[in-house]
Order: sequence, then C-alpha cells, then structure tokens
Amino acid sequence: MRSQDYGRDVPAGPKRRKVPEVAAEPGLVAEDPASGFCGAVVRFEHGRVVLEDRHGRERLFPLRPAGFLVDGKPVTLVRPAAAPAKPARSASGSVRVEGLKARTARDSRIWVEGLHDAELVERVWGHDLRVEGVVVEPLDGVDVLADRIAEFGTGPGRRLGVLVDHLVPGSKESRLVEGIRDEHVLVTGHPYVDVWQAVKPASVGIAAWPVVPRGVPWKDGVCAALGWGEPAAGWRRVLAGVRGFRDLETPLLGAVERLIDFVTAGGPDDEQPDE
Repeated sequence: MRSQDYGRDVPAGPKRRKVPEVAAEPGLVAEDPASGFCGAVVRFEHGRVVLEDRHGRERLFPLRPAGFLVDGKPVTLVRPAAAPAKPARSASGSVRVEGLKARTARDSRIWVEGLHDAELVERVWGHDLRVEGVVVEPLDGVDVLADRIAEFGTGPGRRLGVLVDHLVPGSKESRLVEGIRDEHVLVTGHPYVDVWQAVKPASVGIAAWPVVPRGVPWKDGVCAALGWGEPAAGWRRVLAGVRGFRDLETPLLGAVERLIDFVTAGGPDDEQPDE
C-alpha cells in the first residue's frame, strides 16, 4: 500500500536555537567544553584564540561555531571588531587635515621677533597656519613695532598678532609694547630671554638651560657653556629636538594659540559664500 503523502502538513521538528556570537574581548572568560579548560581571553595567534587559566597556563583553541561556553551557555567566539583609527594629529596636537591645500593667505598676519621664532612656530603650528591661511613674518626686534604697525595699516579683517620674547614687567620689551593701543593688534609673549628657552631642556638633551652672565650675548653664552659651537649650530640642535607641542613650555604654547585665534576670528576671510 502506498504511503500517504502528508506533504506540508507534517508537524515540523523543533527548531535549532541559534548560538549567539560573542566578541572575544581581552578578559572575557570562556570554557572549552571538550577539554574543560577555562580561562580568560588574552590574545589571538594564527587565527586562534589564546585562553589563560587562573594558574597562568595558556592554551590555543580554534574559533569553531558554538565551540565555547560563556556563563555556561554555548557561544561562538569571534574576533572583536577593530577599533576605529584615531585621527592623525599635527605637531600642535590639532586634527591633521589630509590632502591639505593651503588656503589663500589672509590679510591678517602674525609677527615674531626673529628668524628662530618664525622657524619654531612653523615647526609646531605650520600645519594649522596653512589650514587657516596665516602667514608668520619675522619682525627683527620690537624696537620697530610701532612704525611697522603704522606701515601695515590694520583694520577689520586685517589684524596683527605679535609674539614678543621676554615680555615681563619692567623689561625693555614690555615698555616698548605698552604704547600699542590698537584693537586690531594683539601682543602676547613669554617670559624667556630667548625663544630657545621656551624649548624644554629634556627635549634637547640637557638638564637645564645654562645661566649666562650679564653682558654676554645669551645664545653665545649658552653655546659656550654646552660646547655647541656657534649659535647657528646650537639652533640646529634646538630645532631638531622639537617634534611637537609637548617639547615646548606652556607660556609659549598659550601665547601662540591666542595669536592664531585672534587673527583668524571674524572678518571677511571667514565669511561663508552664499548658497
């Protein structure tokens, strides 16, 4: 007798429960039911997971489906998703703009006292300045500051930020800048005799900057005390020791950041084009 064809009316058998996938993060405690070995995930080797038990013993296990127990329940261990890459940082600590094409230079400027100051600012903030379109120019001393400001002709969207060495109460530099009364000019500075001192001594491989006797040019005295030869050679050593903002003292960092904020705030350069 021909068997009756029940077709689709035959009750289906019990469905298999889906075994969950669990990311094998370091520290996760899992058990291999076949061997009874129980331990924490420590790393991956050759596509297998390494577990370490409470006695410090390690064993490797393949990542088989439903191959482990976690909290007594079957799971499939999988490699954790890779953490998103951190954005690249510039020497100043800002987020680096990849494929940067420098914007057209602003009318606003940052002035620094000399060539070494300009090179140091470029070393740390060069990327940021190109993003913002800010040009840094050596002033060759604050003695000519008032005249240079008059020649420059400041105004809205044409600001000046000025970085001054040894800007402390009673110094020659502080007296020279006291008379600057222009809302479009910001003067900031640091307390060091020379911008070299704004570089942390450890970054250039010394314990401290030497004390230079009065009457001796500071750079000459430093190079003589450290055996660095001429100031030009000494400066190469100093600049080579600067890899980023962490190599600079806080007063210089704060002074330069304030100037960048000042010359990039407002004005026609920041107006957005009409949609």
